[in-house]
Amino acid sequence: MGNCPTSSHTKLTTLENPPEAAMPPCEESMVVSLQNYPSFGRTEFTVCFGEKLTIVSDDGDFLMVKSATTGRESYIPSNYTATVTDRWLFTGIKRNKAVELLMLPDNQTGAFLVRESESDTDCYSLSVLKRASSSCLGCVKHYRISRLQNGWLYISPRLTFPSLHHLVEHYSESSDGLCCQLGHPCFIQGSDNASARPLPTAIRRPTINWKDISRSMIFRRKRTESDNSLVSEGLREAISSYLYMTEGDDQSWDS
Repeated sequence: MGNCPTSSHTKLTTLENPPEAAMPPCEESMVVSLQNYPSFGRTEFTVCFGEKLTIVSDDGDFLMVKSATTGRESYIPSNYTATVTDRWLFTGIKRNKAVELLMLPDNQTGAFLVRESESDTDCYSLSVLKRASSSCLGCVKHYRISRLQNGWLYISPRLTFPSLHHLVEHYSESSDGLCCQLGHPCFIQGSDNASARPLPTAIRRPTINWKDISRSMIFRRKRTESDNSLVSEGLREAISSYLYMTEGDDQSWDS
């Protein structure tokens, strides 16, 4: 993972990552409430909007859940909940509910979540909160995350990523065209790591010093598991093809 496929004809930029920089295993998923329940007839809720729930039993259309904050159990419709993985990937949530969650006062500028696109089942959407001031006023921006034929993802056509984790990590380090840099994942009441910043998931190669690149690095036929070459397979093949076509112009690659 991390090498741009040489068969791709796109001009999109990719982030290079070494093969050994594998993604960490996904955290155990959790369930979050998308409604106050019951929504009428009582002054005190047994389940509150935006809190973590524990599923006691699953009957398909209905769930028996236990509130992480009140400790009470309730029998609620399953569509009153969303599943959350890695603290920021929400499954089963629509745009309006994403906005409601991000607008909760516990969230600050940069709070975000990734959700499935409502208009395209093969795409995602990134929802990001940007507060207008220190008050609770704010605006939630939405960015479509599209997918290439090779499976890589992008928001801006100039930059692609091999996974959602790499995409989130990049925009956590730089806004790079977004309304703001990604900060904490959307707050979930009752979650142990509700305020935890997303952990680094991608190791980026340093800028290549071409004076350190020898001819053997370019024309090496087989890459072993212990090979820590600065040159990726895709880049090696591209340079090799270029030198082959230009024939006698490859002397400058000798060291």
